[in-house]
Amino acid sequence: MQATAIAQPNIALIKYWGKRDVSRNLPAVGSISITLRDLFTRMQVRFDDGIDSDLLTVNGSPDEKMLPRLSACLDSVAGQGRSWARIESTCNFPIAAGLASSASSFAALTVAAAAAMNSPADTLRLARLAGRASGSAARSLYGGFVELSNADDDIDLRQLCAPDAWPLRVVVAITATGPKPVGSTEAMKISRETSPFYSKWVSEQEHDLAIARQAIAARDFEMLAAIAEQNCLKMHSVMWASRPPMVYWNAATMRCLQTVRQLQGEGVGVFFTIDAGPQVKAVCQPEAEAKAETALRATEGVRDVMISGLGEGARREPCG
Repeated sequence: MQATAIAQPNIALIKYWGKRDVSRNLPAVGSISITLRDLFTRMQVRFDDGIDSDLLTVNGSPDEKMLPRLSACLDSVAGQGRSWARIESTCNFPIAAGLASSASSFAALTVAAAAAMNSPADTLRLARLAGRASGSAARSLYGGFVELSNADDDIDLRQLCAPDAWPLRVVVAITATGPKPVGSTEAMKISRETSPFYSKWVSEQEHDLAIARQAIAARDFEMLAAIAEQNCLKMHSVMWASRPPMVYWNAATMRCLQTVRQLQGEGVGVFFTIDAGPQVKAVCQPEAEAKAETALRATEGVRDVMISGLGEGARREPCG
């Protein structure tokens, strides 16, 4: 009744923002992401009849704030009649800071829980369960370039390109390490209810997805860069026009965008994307990684830089 799984965060190139079914956490739009390799969350689940409640530690410290969501996710995987569980989570990157820590956490949790219950489940079923806890977690069950699409009353997922078929690199500029001021779920609700741009965002998403699919199939970096940056800026425009405005960027975020623009002007193969947080992800061709890292490290306000290739989906770790 114990298992450990590891999952990587994913970075959306064509973003998910907004829900069509809040109770089931179903997204309003499809999305395309890349699963990272070198950032990870490791989750151990041990069902234990000797305790009287679920227990969670994150990087060695008790965490009661996240526990209700993880407990609900365990219920969906193992059933509400399950034993209580000891959950131990470790993460090698900042949590709740716009780096998709919830995606990797819930992806790893669903895989570990199913394995601990010795309950075989296909990847799509686990992805759907993870997605009910965190919308982007479903994509972390798959590796490389991943598309999430709406399918009737649920979601579908498919890998568009294996990680080694187009081995792009991601240079992450950390501009803040604390939790973001407003969680994504609440911010999406505010945007849906108050942003004058929200309906346009939803209606244009299929166009953006189609261009990104074409770029990925052709391995066309410039085409992917253009649509990913535009989609990112549209999503943040929806947030900024909400009431109250949802502004996750800080001064260093803006400086990083200027750095990426300068690199592009020099012919360096790199583009930016930013999720609901202040961190800037510079997606680049392998030969551009060193220049992107050096330039972002030198950008005022950048606290750290993390680098990753593209990796596989969530998986169980062998015992021992």
